[in-house]
Amino acid sequence: MRVFASAPGKITLFGEHAVVYGEPAITYTIDKRVHVHLKVRGDSTIKIEARGLQVGGAKLVISGEKIEAEVDAQSLMESLSYVHKALEIASEYCGESKGVEILVESELPVGAGLGTSAAVSAATIAAFCRAMEKELSLEELARLAHRVEIEVQGSASPMDTMTVTYGGLLYIKPAERSFERLEWGSLPVVVGFTPRESNTGKLVAGVRRLVEREEDLIMEIIRTIGKLVDRAREALEEENLEMVGSLMNVNHGLLEALGVSTVKLNEMVYAARAAGALGAKLTGAGGGGCMVALCPGREEEVKASLRAVGGIPLECTFSSRGVEVRVVG
Repeated sequence: MRVFASAPGKITLFGEHAVVYGEPAITYTIDKRVHVHLKVRGDSTIKIEARGLQVGGAKLVISGEKIEAEVDAQSLMESLSYVHKALEIASEYCGESKGVEILVESELPVGAGLGTSAAVSAATIAAFCRAMEKELSLEELARLAHRVEIEVQGSASPMDTMTVTYGGLLYIKPAERSFERLEWGSLPVVVGFTPRESNTGKLVAGVRRLVEREEDLIMEIIRTIGKLVDRAREALEEENLEMVGSLMNVNHGLLEALGVSTVKLNEMVYAARAAGALGAKLTGAGGGGCMVALCPGREEEVKASLRAVGGIPLECTFSSRGVEVRVVG
């Protein structure tokens, strides 16, 4: 049986890092996706090929205890560990293990803060469960994909996996493992990219060390981000883009205080504001990766400003599509 599944990337508009501590967040999915093609084999061998996750592609072959890899082994394993763990968790859920051939094609850069790992995890689980003819609700899919991220990264909120599973503009309530849909058209934003200097697990662990060292001070920042998210939700519902932009700027400042921004991210954020953006902030875990600028009517000027400081504008727009899966043969 052959199965095709895909999941979208996402933008965190407000609330990253604070969401790990139970505060709300606002996220939305974009039109760039991760595609997983899965074919069931007649033996126990698992073969994974990835395109787009790395320059030049990557391959991993696992047969029993034997692992064969092409290209750089460390970066390869980091890129594909989510696929391997997703297969393990999906097999456990289905109550059976099968050899499979998987081709992962990504339109998203790895480690950019766009939810690539969540999309890979959700799409892989959805494809395997469909191939095993196992019923899987969206709620259960989001839960299993969250398990993948926790086991690979060591710590993760349910925000990314919930967002990419359901799709749309969402107000995430992590403490309740639930969300509310916010109604909006296509937000006039520009996304800029710079290579990642640190991965999500290390960045989350770094904030946790800050909390442990200065709990009263850092938790006040975390709670302030949560309050800001609620105010941003009101501004979105009122279609008050100036307020949304202003709150994005404040959110970025608070994330800087948590130590998760970088010089290059800051350069792109400030360049976008100087070019007319109402607001700009990093999106995702930080440490490099992506920033997002709210810039109605100034999109081209903002893109030019990002290029001027060495950033890479990414072409992406809002999409309400979540995980999609179908049998193809």
